[in-house]
Amino acid sequence: MERSRAYDALGACFETLNDDCDYAAWEQFLADCLAPYAFSEGIDIGCGNGYFTRAMEKRGYRMTGYDVSLPMLNRAKELSAKERLSSEYVLGDMATLCVRRKADFALAINDCVNYLPPEKCKTAFKRVASCLRKGGAFLFDVSSEYKLREKVANTILADDRDDMTYLCFTALKGNAVELDVTLFLREADGRFVRRDEKHIQYIHREEELLASLEAAGFAVVAVTGHLGESKVCSDRLVFLAERR
Repeated sequence: MERSRAYDALGACFETLNDDCDYAAWEQFLADCLAPYAFSEGIDIGCGNGYFTRAMEKRGYRMTGYDVSLPMLNRAKELSAKERLSSEYVLGDMATLCVRRKADFALAINDCVNYLPPEKCKTAFKRVASCLRKGGAFLFDVSSEYKLREKVANTILADDRDDMTYLCFTALKGNAVELDVTLFLREADGRFVRRDEKHIQYIHREEELLASLEAAGFAVVAVTGHLGESKVCSDRLVFLAERR
């Protein structure tokens, strides 16, 4: 069966399939990281279905979400309209990011950076820096090397629901994990349609990301594990950096 691009099918149901990740606690952690700053406007890179874009708007920030997946953005727009929010959503990726006006902060949450090959991080981070005002903050995370090598690679992931079934077969290939995703989605007439996608998530080491941030003009403020926990055996590394 012919494969579609990453998130062509998964994009419309990504937030639903991640409803067990405790979005509320994640949102609060991000808000606490930004609380010391007097910011008013942010961009959400790799915004997906827009959960964090919407959450930050509800907290008073003017937000714009960016993603490379049109289905992701279409669903984000639907959800924002449903909640009567006014965030903008723009097709674009981190490596070529361009904004109409500079922002106070940028988010890149939930594996966005893992889709960047390591050799492209410095260029992408420079693009982010160019979109921020001096003193602006860049807050992002990556799935850790520990998570990708020890918990994700060479496994089968599954989620079976009334209207969709998600299957993911993973394989470690050097410093990347390839994910073969199969979705069965219920159509309006009750039939299920199969969609297949291939994803590649790259393993990033902390020291390499720190070097890329420094080269891009950022001063690193903190690196923690997920939700501020210890970095040791954490599923995620969270980076907070300021544009010099």
